[in-house]
Amino acid sequence: MRETVSTLVDILHIGEPDALALLAPDTQPLTFGRLRAHVVELAERLAAYGVGRGERVAIALGNGPAMALSFLAAATCATAAPLNPKYRQDEFAFYFEDTRATTLIVPLDGMEAARAAAPPGMTIVVATPRADGTLDLSLERGARPSRPFIPPQPDDVALILHTSGTTSRPKRVPLRQRNLTASARNIIDAYRLSPDDRALCVMPLFHIHGIVATLLAPLASGGSVVLPPGFDAMRFWGWLTTFRPTWFSAVPTMHQMLLARAERQIAAIRAAPLRFIRSSSAPLPPVVLERLEAMFQAPVLESYGMTEASHQMTTNPLPPLPHYAGSVGYGFGVEATILDEQGAEKARGEHGEVAVRGPNVFDGYENNPEATATAFTNGWFRTGDQGRIDDNGYLWLTGRLKELINRGGEKISPLEIDDVLLRHPAVAEAVAFAAPHRTLGEEVHAAVVLRAAATERELRDHCAAFLADFKVPRVIHILPEIPRGATGKVQRIGMAKLLGLTDDSSGDAR
Repeated sequence: MRETVSTLVDILHIGEPDALALLAPDTQPLTFGRLRAHVVELAERLAAYGVGRGERVAIALGNGPAMALSFLAAATCATAAPLNPKYRQDEFAFYFEDTRATTLIVPLDGMEAARAAAPPGMTIVVATPRADGTLDLSLERGARPSRPFIPPQPDDVALILHTSGTTSRPKRVPLRQRNLTASARNIIDAYRLSPDDRALCVMPLFHIHGIVATLLAPLASGGSVVLPPGFDAMRFWGWLTTFRPTWFSAVPTMHQMLLARAERQIAAIRAAPLRFIRSSSAPLPPVVLERLEAMFQAPVLESYGMTEASHQMTTNPLPPLPHYAGSVGYGFGVEATILDEQGAEKARGEHGEVAVRGPNVFDGYENNPEATATAFTNGWFRTGDQGRIDDNGYLWLTGRLKELINRGGEKISPLEIDDVLLRHPAVAEAVAFAAPHRTLGEEVHAAVVLRAAATERELRDHCAAFLADFKVPRVIHILPEIPRGATGKVQRIGMAKLLGLTDDSSGDAR
């Protein structure tokens, strides 16, 4: 990827004109030549409807070429604000108001909640896929005076997303053209992506992981992207066989769902070997990494990303360099360090708050100077995660600072407990979390989903064989499913509240 690439328009000019860029089931593929011309056509169409630079264009579409093209067009002529299409009306209304969106892109049919939430003055544009793989944008309501299309500049805000907001009101994260292209370049360098690579995009394109790792980075390498209609653990194997991707990136939940079906899909796996598998957006339990590598016979590389850093901050490298289960590797184009509470850098091996800096990192939260001031120290962005950097420069995370369990002064990483529980043959999913306790402040609890019969006592005994007594969950909740957010992330901080553990009546050791 050339150093002069600093906008999304630049990215679209990297691939050879006749090389395939976007592919999808039941759709004609788009070449790079057609893609770059078509994105400009769509951007000009939005400008003709009155959309200008700096305006926010909300997008409520499911995964697929229509979503990718709408995002690229909106981020090229204005600022894209992709939203989860599964939001309810009041959620859409909040995000429309919070982002000050002037325009909404929706499919021809459905998305009634988004349409109902649109304020009277909002321009609504309908995205209709064509048989040739291109997209038609038509005006549903809210015509405004036409504007000229002005190509973006590196400092223009291309994308606005929100923090997860699990413990507070979500904050707006504006990402500039130069932030996104820098992150795409880092991902290319980390995995040595080339025009020969093809990514299978199963992450949602309203999330920074999907947008940067499996859409922008492959295109910026001159490679291609397969865009199915979202993650589907049943249809994944058919996509693998049909499109023969060289890699894919997903969250641990998705990897676990694939593992549950992989033994029946050995022929598909062997017929379409992967160069590598990537995991990000949530901690990957080491046992899951081990099983993935054994099943797919490909390196599984865990990475570490945040919205504020345009996704990737660190990653494990490709072989022959070592990659470690439980580590998130080191920075490619990004510096990482460990800070103490006062902001001083700590020595190798010492625990503290992970901080990063680099051209992919955002400049600050929108209209929130207090949050921005808290987030940065001496140019370092403080991630809110606890970890250490070993003597070889690899970063090891021990959890979100707010997720660490403080049991009577003992700080316990829930990730360690997750991994031990997942090593029990009856456990399919596990999440350890803090629950209120009258005298200790917090007690260790865990929630599990079983694949075979097991009692709570059996699971606690299993944990006791591998963990110090104070780390063993005092209560293990056996659930039919574990609550998750829109992108598959476990809502660890809110788990006690979700399970009704507002006060402690069961936290004493049994």
